[in-house]
Amino acid sequence: MTITDNRTMGSETETIVTAGAPKRIRERLKARPGLFIVLTIISVVLLLPVLLLIITSLKSADQLSSGDFVWLPIPAAWSNFVSAFTEEPFAIYAVNSFFLATISGVLSTFFSALVGYGFARLRGPGKKFMFGVLISMMLVPGIVTLIPTYLMFSQIGLVGTYWPWVLWGISGSPYMIFLYRQFFAGLPRELEEAATLDGCSRFGTFMRIFLPVSKPIIVTVFVLSFTGVWGDFITPNLLLNYDNTTLAVALASGYVNDQGFPLNNLIAAAAILYVVPMVVVFLFAQRSYVAGFATSGIK
Repeated sequence: MTITDNRTMGSETETIVTAGAPKRIRERLKARPGLFIVLTIISVVLLLPVLLLIITSLKSADQLSSGDFVWLPIPAAWSNFVSAFTEEPFAIYAVNSFFLATISGVLSTFFSALVGYGFARLRGPGKKFMFGVLISMMLVPGIVTLIPTYLMFSQIGLVGTYWPWVLWGISGSPYMIFLYRQFFAGLPRELEEAATLDGCSRFGTFMRIFLPVSKPIIVTVFVLSFTGVWGDFITPNLLLNYDNTTLAVALASGYVNDQGFPLNNLIAAAAILYVVPMVVVFLFAQRSYVAGFATSGIK
């Protein structure tokens, strides 16, 4: 009974967060028309690069090489999207990116949850110190450890393989662990007591009780992990070969003419195709994604 009540409580919280927030935002915008104008201007400025990208992707080679900027490419060269998909092995690189992002996302989501559960619900000497170390790791930029990481993987023969992403996924992410820890710390102690009375072990309690009620955080962590690997350029460019690299690296180094100059219209079309999967993922996961950030700070 306790478990059912808490699951109901979690779903109600998610509904309030996802449904109530837009209504409050609309009320505030109606009360402050000046704020609405400022936000509209900011939105237009932020969307301008996207608009320029779409315009460039629809230009023909002649329109692109002319000195005058063309705002409305007429006729629109829709064939650029076909050329962007066929002139380079777009599908192969997309599969590589999807495989790496999925493997890293699944592993990081599970193992970050496991570590976050330990920080939130288990007791032991040095736990506060270890959590402080975890928080301090969030302050270290990833670019600082890139060269030492490359040297380490090079010495053990993992450069050119996908094993670094597997190891990173198993190690978890400090930020993801922090999100899980904050969410699990806010769950009532009665959940564990009921599971213990039913004969569940610690790991059984984690798998059967805490994971099922943490759907918003699971979706949030998976989306962050997936998009982080999908959009990463530096790490695969450093650790992978060109034949097994990701789509981000292929877009930056491909699509050139016979003289070696970049074909900007094909690059823009490929960039749009590159972004579409992330937009689809976010549209399907946005309710749980927003709720995950809103509830992760509840304690």
